Amino acid sequence: MSLLWLLLMICAFSGDSGGGGGPGSFIRLAVAEHVRELEVSEGVPIGHQIGFIGEFVHDDSGDSGPPYLIVPVPGSAVDTDLSIDHTTGEIRTKVALDRENRSSYSLVAIPLSGENVRVVVRVLDENDNAPTFPTPIMSIEFPENTPRDVKRTLNPARDADLGRYNTQRYSIVSGNVNNAFRLSSHRERDGVLYLDLQINGFLDRETTPAYSLVVEALDGGSPPLRGQMTVNITIQDVNDNQPIFNQSRYFATVPENATLGTTVLQVYATDQDAGENGQVEYAINRRQSDKEQMFRIDPSTGLISVNKPLDFETRELHELVVVAKDRGMQPLETTAFVSIRVTDVNDNQPIINVIFLSDDATPKISESAQPGEFVARISVNDPDSRTEYSNVNVTLSGGEGHFGLTTRDNIIYLVIVSLPLDREIKPNYTLSVIATDTGNPPLHAAKDIFLTVTDINDNAPEFEKDVYHANVMEVADPGTSVIQVTAVDRDEGNNSAIVYSLLDTPDTHSHWFQIDSHSGLITTRAHIDCETDPVPQLIVMAQDNGRPPLSSTGTVLVTIHDVNDNEPIFDQSFYNVSVAENESKGRCILKVGKQDVLLA
Repeated sequence: MSLLWLLLMICAFSGDSGGGGGPGSFIRLAVAEHVRELEVSEGVPIGHQIGFIGEFVHDDSGDSGPPYLIVPVPGSAVDTDLSIDHTTGEIRTKVALDRENRSSYSLVAIPLSGENVRVVVRVLDENDNAPTFPTPIMSIEFPENTPRDVKRTLNPARDADLGRYNTQRYSIVSGNVNNAFRLSSHRERDGVLYLDLQINGFLDRETTPAYSLVVEALDGGSPPLRGQMTVNITIQDVNDNQPIFNQSRYFATVPENATLGTTVLQVYATDQDAGENGQVEYAINRRQSDKEQMFRIDPSTGLISVNKPLDFETRELHELVVVAKDRGMQPLETTAFVSIRVTDVNDNQPIINVIFLSDDATPKISESAQPGEFVARISVNDPDSRTEYSNVNVTLSGGEGHFGLTTRDNIIYLVIVSLPLDREIKPNYTLSVIATDTGNPPLHAAKDIFLTVTDINDNAPEFEKDVYHANVMEVADPGTSVIQVTAVDRDEGNNSAIVYSLLDTPDTHSHWFQIDSHSGLITTRAHIDCETDPVPQLIVMAQDNGRPPLSSTGTVLVTIHDVNDNEPIFDQSFYNVSVAENESKGRCILKVGKQDVLLA
C-alpha cells in the first residue's frame, strides 16, 4: 500500500507541476531531508494530537507544507498506532501508547516540493509500571550461628519504566522480628537495582525458627508504585543448646524386694535444638556412681529400673549421676542427680547375741548360785529395723523352771537363776531363747543355750556299807589282804577324789592294820593275836579333795580266827567249891579261867 500510495503521489505531483517537474524532482526529494522530532506522553488518550509535520519548520528548509506523502519506517508501527492526516500533516494517536512496548515511531513525510521531513515521534515515559519481583515468594536459609553482616542475594525487582520511575529502593515492611535483618542494594550497568539481605543481629533458631519477611520495592513516582515479595527464611539449627532436665534432682523409693526390671522412676530432659542435635540419650555415669550397676536406665526413655537384687541392710541409699547427651556431631551433655532410697521389708530374722557371765565367759553356772543370780546377758538385733533391740519380743523356755528372763528396759535381757540348783541331780540344762519381730508376717529366731551346772564340794564321800565284816587268821603274815572298802562321792573332779585312812583309836588295835589311801584295801601290818583281841574294830575315814574337804567314816569288824598256838593253863592249881544239893542241872558252880564248870 505504501508503495502504491507513493506512486500515486508522484503522479499527482507530476500533473500539478505542469510538466516542469519530472522524475528528477522525486529523486531530489528522496535525497534531501529535514528532521522533525515530536514527543508524546504514553498516557495520553486515543486520538490525542501529537503535533503537525510541518509546524515550526524554517522557511529555508524548502518544505512546501502539506499535503505529504507519508512513508513509515519499516517496523515502526506507524500505520497501526498513529493516525496521520497527509493533507494537513496532523499526527494523532490511534491506540493507547505504551512506551514499554514501543518507545518511538519514525516516518518520512514527502512534501510536494522542498526537502523531505523525517518525523520521529518519541513516547515519553510515565510511571505506569510498578516494580515487579520475578517470583512472589522466595525461600532462603541461614544457620543460626551465622555472623553479623553476612548477606544473601535476593531476586531484585524490575520496573519497565525508566529513570526515576524505575525501582529506587527496597524496604522490609513486616516480619522482621527483633530487627534481625536489613536490606542493602546497588545498581549495576544494566540499570537493575540489585538486592541483598543481611544479618543485622544474632539469630537463634530456638527463639525464632523462621521468619517471613515482606520485602517491598518502590519506584520514584509520586506517589510511588510498589511491588512486594515474601521472603521465607528458615533458621538452620546448630548444636548450641545442651539438654536440660526438668528437675535438677530426682527422688524415688523402692522396696528392697523389688524384682529385677521394676521401674523406679523416669528422668526427662529436653534439648531445644532440632534433629539429631535435639535427640537426647540417657546414661548413668558409672565412674561417679552406681559402679555395682544396681540400676539401669533406658537410653531412649530415661526409665530407671532395678538391675540387681537390692538389700536395705547392705545399702539404704543409692545416689546416681544421670547424664543426658544429645546426638550432635559434637554432642553436648548435662547431668542430674537421682537419689533412690531402698525401703525395708521384713526379710531378716532377729539376731540373738548371748554373753555368759561366768568367770571365763563359758555357758556355766555354779550349783551354789542363789535365786536372782545372773547367768547370761542377751541382746537382740534386727537388721530390718536398723535400730538395735527395737520391736523385738524375747522369751525364754526350758530349764524346768530353774531359770528365768528379766529386763528393765526391754533392751537388755538377763537370764537369772529362779530356783536352787543341784548338780548332782541335774548337771546340764538346755535353754531356748526365742526373739520375734513385729513384722508382717513376723519372723523369729531361736538360740539354744547348753548350760552346765558346775560342782561345789557339797557332798561327803559315802561308804557302800555302814559296817564291813572281815575275817582273818591270826597266823596271817603282815601284808595279808583283809578287806577292801569303797566310798563314793557324788561330786566331781577333786571334789570326788577320795583318800582313805584308818583312824587310830585307843580301844582298837588299828596298828595291826594298814589301808591303801587310794584303793581302800586293808591289809595286815603286823602279826595279829586273837587272844589279845579276837574282833578288832577299825574306823576307816574317806575324805575328798574339796576345798574345804568333806569326809565320812565306816566301821570294819575284823574277826580273827584262832589257831592252837597256846596250851591250857589253869589260873590256879587248887579250886574249892561248895554246891547245894538242890542246885538244878546245868547250874554253873565254878569258873576256871574262862571256862564254866557246870553242875551235871
